[in-house]
Amino acid sequence: MSNFSRRDTLKTLSLVAGTSLISPSCLFSEAKNINGLGVALVGLGYYSTDLLAPALQQTKHCHLAGIVTGSPEKAKTWQEKYGVLEANSYDYDTLDQIKDNPDIDVIYIVLPPSMHMEYVVRAAATGKHVWCEKPMAVTAEECQTMIDACKNAGVSLSIGYRCQHEPNTLAFQKIIEEKSLGAVKGIDCAAGYRDNRTDHWKQKKEMGGGVIYDMGVYPIQGLRLGSGMEPIAVQSAKAWTDRPEIYKNGLADNVEAVLEFPGGVIGTMKTSFAEQFNFLDIECEKGTIEMEPFSSYAGNKGKSPLGEINFPYDVPWQQANQMDMDSKAIMEGQPMAVPGEEGLRDIRIVEAILESAETGKRVMI
Repeated sequence: MSNFSRRDTLKTLSLVAGTSLISPSCLFSEAKNINGLGVALVGLGYYSTDLLAPALQQTKHCHLAGIVTGSPEKAKTWQEKYGVLEANSYDYDTLDQIKDNPDIDVIYIVLPPSMHMEYVVRAAATGKHVWCEKPMAVTAEECQTMIDACKNAGVSLSIGYRCQHEPNTLAFQKIIEEKSLGAVKGIDCAAGYRDNRTDHWKQKKEMGGGVIYDMGVYPIQGLRLGSGMEPIAVQSAKAWTDRPEIYKNGLADNVEAVLEFPGGVIGTMKTSFAEQFNFLDIECEKGTIEMEPFSSYAGNKGKSPLGEINFPYDVPWQQANQMDMDSKAIMEGQPMAVPGEEGLRDIRIVEAILESAETGKRVMI
């Protein structure tokens, strides 16, 4: 695994840095359409507070209509800040009562991965559409349970892969799909940052912690979207931590893996809570597509022999765009761009990587 990347060194970057440019955020400059779908956020941690709630002030096809939190203090703050009605504020015990609330059309699960299955199943039972943050769940079996619950309830399920709605990602995918640079020959992808917390769910195995779930799905997505193919096997993998006092019970804050794709194409990936990097290199017959960053909140960008790939925007445009596109699909009766099956594919790969790292063997997917 020492030759993880074709590069001499891993590239580094700040994940949320840089000055604002003229951006697609102008798409959301008009007054918010409160007649769109009403969204209830379940879990009011960092992602809901700093990104989803501000994004829901920009969206045109949906709006913040409800909250689910175990903290009365947070509920009061959100009611005052965003005008959330007290009648639309729930705790984890009363979430099921959302079924009787016509103000809420979508329930967005923003909880630690170990809680996703329970709350997606409960959300589906209310008859509301369901969005769920990534990673979809801890096991493929849990993912399938979530998919089945939503199908049986007749509601849509979408996984929060914001980049699959994002113009720079769609641009490099188009190059691959149309074979504008010929066939893909190999891929390198990495996503990581230095996480110095010691008591977050990401450091707790029972809550779905460890880097392969939280950050690992990004390079897995990079290899899949960048190749336009699904991997057939994990050739080899390595998972480790240099901070066993923080990452306990076998949790890893560094994972490397080599994935095999059809036609002999090899994809190498790394993910880390110890190092900071974010890049995707797609080597094609007629040149290389280089995305850096490829999964940043502040905007992805890159280049290829065909020119720059750079549609700039500001935080939190990605989240607003994702929720608007998913809302529009629901209202028009169209399939979700990122359905539950997409999250399931990634968790199957995660499980194969962990098995390969543990056994030292090649693992079929």
